[in-house]
Amino acid sequence: MNGTPPAADIHSVLAAQAVTSVFQPIVDLDSGRAVAYEALARGPEGALRTPDALFAAAREAGVLAELDAACRTAAFRGAVEQGLLAPLTVFVNVEPEVLDSAPLDELLAIAQQAPAELRVVVEITERALAARPAELLQTVRRVREIGWGVALDDVGADAMSLAFMALLQPDVVKLDLRLVQDRPGPAVAEIMNAVNAYAERTGALVLAEGIETPEHLTAALALGATLGQGWLFGRPAAGPAAQFETAELVLPPVAADTPEVDVSPFACLPVGTQLRRSPKLLLIELSKQLERQAMRLGETCVVAATFQDARHLTPSTVERYRELAARTAFVAALGDGLPTEPVPGVRGATLATTDEVRGEWDVAVLSPHFSAALLARDLGDEGPEMERMFEYALTYDRDVVARAAHALVSRVAPRETRLPVPRQAVAVTAPRAPEITVTAPGAEGLLHRAMAATTSGVVIVDMQLPDQPMVYVNRAFERLSGFSREEVLGRNCRFLQTPDTDLAAVARIRAAIDSGRECRETVLNHRGPEQVPWWNELHLAPVVDGQGRVVQYIGVQDDVTARVQAERRLAREQERTRQYLDRIERLAYTDSLTGLPNRRRLQEQVELALWEADAASTAVGLLFVDLNGFKAVNDRFGHAVGDELLLVVSRRVRSLLRRTDLLARLGGDEFLVALPGLDPEHAHREAARVVDALVAGVAQPIELGGEVVTVGASIGAAVSPRDGTDFATLLHAADLRMYALKQQRRDAVRV
Repeated sequence: MNGTPPAADIHSVLAAQAVTSVFQPIVDLDSGRAVAYEALARGPEGALRTPDALFAAAREAGVLAELDAACRTAAFRGAVEQGLLAPLTVFVNVEPEVLDSAPLDELLAIAQQAPAELRVVVEITERALAARPAELLQTVRRVREIGWGVALDDVGADAMSLAFMALLQPDVVKLDLRLVQDRPGPAVAEIMNAVNAYAERTGALVLAEGIETPEHLTAALALGATLGQGWLFGRPAAGPAAQFETAELVLPPVAADTPEVDVSPFACLPVGTQLRRSPKLLLIELSKQLERQAMRLGETCVVAATFQDARHLTPSTVERYRELAARTAFVAALGDGLPTEPVPGVRGATLATTDEVRGEWDVAVLSPHFSAALLARDLGDEGPEMERMFEYALTYDRDVVARAAHALVSRVAPRETRLPVPRQAVAVTAPRAPEITVTAPGAEGLLHRAMAATTSGVVIVDMQLPDQPMVYVNRAFERLSGFSREEVLGRNCRFLQTPDTDLAAVARIRAAIDSGRECRETVLNHRGPEQVPWWNELHLAPVVDGQGRVVQYIGVQDDVTARVQAERRLAREQERTRQYLDRIERLAYTDSLTGLPNRRRLQEQVELALWEADAASTAVGLLFVDLNGFKAVNDRFGHAVGDELLLVVSRRVRSLLRRTDLLARLGGDEFLVALPGLDPEHAHREAARVVDALVAGVAQPIELGGEVVTVGASIGAAVSPRDGTDFATLLHAADLRMYALKQQRRDAVRV
């Protein structure tokens, strides 16, 4: 049978309940006793026997969730039949791609029906972290509610697993097999530094996979593992390994304050936390400082932030978060109106209208050795944007930061899952040959000469060897990379990456390779021992054998540094032009003294509100506000005090209005207020109520330059549609009524 098995086969396997489990022992390295068994899925004899074949067929047929559930059922059924009960524990896997559709209630049903002696640890791999973080956190919470444990699998295979440890709080950390099988290096040291710090802080158990030789066992013990798994202890079998005595696997106690999935970050602050008050301008600078710290932490760092509203994600913020996404493991940005990917590489989600996070400003930074969070709550001040007030706390308490980050990440929308492209053509016949097989006589020499002559760098990577090394490079690649073929053959391509390489692009490349797809990306590499940076336009294509298995990848690479630099210069110029035009627009639409919209801007907003009111059968009120006694203050104390008085009055008026109400300055001592969304039957009454509140508010004494002054306000009101259906008509009606009031009463200035 060639390629992926037909979908009908997997359907028949599921219908016949032909999925079974074998079990591999997990051994306590101190006592040498078996404390647990990992359940591994097996299909019937034939093409669907291995887990890879099973899940590939299920993925193609769209029955991944059904197969995942069948594997767990087989694992639990097999564990009970084989007597793998207390004190033993059974490790089972959850397929990451089905976290959002897998029936979590099925886990609860199994837990209720299973014998009390069945102890379970659910394994989750790092592949789930980036694609479905919110669903992953929800699954972990449900698993803990059932009373089962959680293991984080393949830790060290990707930096994201280290970044997410503090959020997932696994009971067992399973080290990727390369940590015990490869030679130690800086990467291994960084991983073990993070894992041991987490284990020391939480009491989590460290399990080393891939122990096949006594040397691997020695390496596992040196790395701090207390549990081991691998062929040295036994291969997967139908039942327990008879050579081992059994013992209990003691998991660390579950944290009593496991975060709720719907709590807000600000609510994570402990009772009694001292809160400060600050304008938005200071919060922006504090946020930037946390972002800089996150970039220094690099690829083991999680960053989660809120922006209240999509309009606050300014171009400069977009650029900062694009850089964050390139340098850290995971970045989330939430706010009203934000898409699932607001910035390339940044995960997002819009917030429900009832979500209290919409009223917060939060930035949480979490890594294995650092934690900090800025947690702030909007006080509803609607003054100039940079002067809006918040109450906030800046905390470095790891538990609080982890809970706040958990609250935000649990709201992230899932990334779309792309199924692998079915493999059709066969490009290579020899799985491990560095050369491409050709059949035409004399063509082989021609092919080699062509590969040597091309100006594009060409590499062939062997997917069946550990760490997927390069087994062929042409001369152009030697020139591009700055290394000879002797220096690169046998190494993974990742050594060409720099600390500034876009990690989101790397993740996309990894995802494409994992699913056997081709991909194109432009990434930053360094050239030669001098590490000169250059931009690499990379095209990767899979090479499959006669059975449809990916055995190699061919990479074609070109230096596009000049093009990227030109594009970036153009982008910077366009951004400067856009910022200049934005400033021009702000000057055209904003009052320079108060920062309020001017008449031109308010007219546009009111016309839009009138259009929406007509569609929704609501009304709009327009108030013309003229200050009484302002000229006397200006004449006596000067224009500087007069300007200060206007600022105080504008803030006071804004504080008395709803968030959706509009305020503008016409000029001098005249202001306009628009009240959208009024009930037509009570619109005049509501407008009159606002008028009374504003008159009383403006009349409160104001201290200016050591003197106390009092001014009044004459306010004329007009309401659509009774007084008009356009801005000009409403303004004229409100102006006439304001003027009539000024004729009736004149408030004196009291000094």
